[in-house]
Order: sequence, then structure tokens, then C-alpha cells
Amino acid sequence: MEVPLEWQLAKLLVSIGVVLGLSVIAERLSTRAAGLLSGYPLGTAIALFFIGLEISPGFAAESAVHTLAGFTATLALGGGYLLCGRRDGLRGVIAGTLGGLLAWGLMSLLLTRFDVNRLGGTLITLLAILVFSWLYRRIPEHTAPPRGGFSAAALALRAGLAAGIIFVITALAHVVPSSWAGVMAAFPVTMYPFLVILHLTHGAAPVATVIKHYPAGLGSLLCYALCVSLAYDALGLTWGTLVGFAAATLWLLAWTRGQALWQQRRSVTEDPEATR
Repeated sequence: MEVPLEWQLAKLLVSIGVVLGLSVIAERLSTRAAGLLSGYPLGTAIALFFIGLEISPGFAAESAVHTLAGFTATLALGGGYLLCGRRDGLRGVIAGTLGGLLAWGLMSLLLTRFDVNRLGGTLITLLAILVFSWLYRRIPEHTAPPRGGFSAAALALRAGLAAGIIFVITALAHVVPSSWAGVMAAFPVTMYPFLVILHLTHGAAPVATVIKHYPAGLGSLLCYALCVSLAYDALGLTWGTLVGFAAATLWLLAWTRGQALWQQRRSVTEDPEATR
């Protein structure tokens, strides 16, 4: 099926906008917030929506089932990038990218060998979230200091990486089984370009902070993928996407509120005088 030009332009514009938004959050607010929002269904939503638009809602729904387990490969990518990309500058970016892609590829190959269902895919990723959260618990917090506006080179790099990944995923979805399409839809389309830019501009330390908080945001991605796997066939792409975003947003709000309450209780436990 030949993809209309307007669909291609839409993919380009949406991909650019999402990556720029994450970059602004990291520079204006915090790398912790950017890490959490990197787990929000941004790139995955773009990929699954356009797979459904270009192929069929049914194929996208079936792919979303495999996306549930595919988030484990995304966690592996973050771990590989963290281990290999410890240097600042371009060398760190290249080493981190190679390590991350190798980890992602190996995990993806393993996941696609199994015929997972919704429950199985969800449980696999939930277990991976617990494991990686525990492994990252000692990573120190670092912020990315504000640096004013974006340079033309940074804008071009952000745009090229995000749009290029989306185009590759949606193009390959036409020739690969739904299992691989689903795993590829879980690729961190928005997080990876953001990590590269953050690494080049601020070094490896804030990148580690983003990766540390990424597993916490994956709950919203699981909610999204689970919803669209059920809703695309019944409600269509538009309404299925909206329902998925609603579920993801509710989860992220609940998680953020729970974290705030836990921190408050922890501070009271450590300093009882604070309540007097």
C-alpha cells in the first residue's frame, strides 16, 4: 500500500513536536520529570497509530499485544546505554548507542520467539520494571541546567532522529510479522533522541538520571498498549487512541500522587520533629 504524502508529513511533524517538548521539559523543569514523561505513550502511540492507519487497526491491535512485552527490550536499551555511555561528548553517545542497541536487539530477538498474550506481556514487563528500578536505585540525581534556546544543529538532529526512527518502524511494519512490529513500536522513539541531545549538551550524568526514572513511567505505556490492543478493533484508531491516552494519564497521575505521599511519609518517619 502506498502511503499518502499527508500521512508522511503528519508523522514528521508529530515526531518533531514530541521530541522538542521533552527537551524543553528537561531544560526548563527537571531531568526527573523528563524521565517520567519519556515513559508516557508518545513514540509508541505515534508508531501504533500510523501502523493502524497504513495497514489496518486489527494489525495494530495485534501488534500492541506484543508491544506490552516489547517494553522490556526498551528497558534493556536504557541499561545498555547507561553501562556503555559513561563518557561525556560524542564518544559517550556512540558507545552508549551501540551498547543500547545491542541490548535492545538481543532482548527483542528473545521476546519475539514467544507467542505472548496480554497477560503474559504485561507480567514480563512488570517484572522487568521491578528489576531495573532496583538496579538503578543508587544512581545519583543530576539536573540539566537551562541553556536558553535551541541551536539550528540541535533542532535538526532532534528532528532527524525522531522522524527517522518513526519512518523506519512504520515502513518495516509492512513487511514483518505483528510480533516484530509490536516490539519495534515499543522502541523509545522519543527517549533515544532526547538522550543523545542531553548527552551531547550536558554530559552523561543527567542522562543517567533520565534512565533511572524511565522504568517508573512505563506503567502508563503498559496501560496505553493494553487499552489500544482492545480498543482499536472495537472503537477505531481515533477513539482507541484517546481511550489509551486517558488510561495512561490516569495511571501517571495516580503514580505521581502515590510517590508524593510516599516521600511525605518517608520524610516524617526520618524526621518526626517535622510534624510538630
